[in-house]
Amino acid sequence: MTDRRSIIERETGETKIKLELVIDGSGKYQISTGIEMLDHFLSQVARHGRFDLEISASGDDQHHLTEDVAICLGKALGEALGEKRGIVRMADASVPMDDALATIAVDISGRGYTVLELPFSANDMLGFPTDLVRHFLESFATEARMNLHARIAYGVNDHHKAEALFKALGRALDVATRTDERLGSDLPSTKERLE
Repeated sequence: MTDRRSIIERETGETKIKLELVIDGSGKYQISTGIEMLDHFLSQVARHGRFDLEISASGDDQHHLTEDVAICLGKALGEALGEKRGIVRMADASVPMDDALATIAVDISGRGYTVLELPFSANDMLGFPTDLVRHFLESFATEARMNLHARIAYGVNDHHKAEALFKALGRALDVATRTDERLGSDLPSTKERLE
């Protein structure tokens, strides 16, 4: 197995981000975006996806920072996977958290697309708007060039709903990015390309 890692640096007039992703990690993370709830959600992706993830980010507001971190994480995942030879490619995960249940299904298909059913209730999440969860998932899927379907089946507390989503994202990505020795160096596609 090759060393599946990527370092992405992005600097705009609104944000400055350095992100390092190791796909075949152990779930270690060091995340500092200046947005406590975003850091918390991203740590769930790393821990439950068994990715090593380091993020240092700053920006002028929550919207731009959340969007640009999602862009960087999507780019890093795509770059670290390279040609995607031998990967499982598709996976899903359902995660309960107290009152909430969330499901995410992914297909690392080379095509960015999202279908999201995220019925939030406008509970306070330390000032982090629930719409940024949607925006993060859309931006991430676009840059990672994957299909991402997410659904909150039920729940009362928005923090629990969102945290279940990010845990499910980590678990689904963990399976989808694994290599399948039966495939060898083949692509998991009848088209012989993922784009």
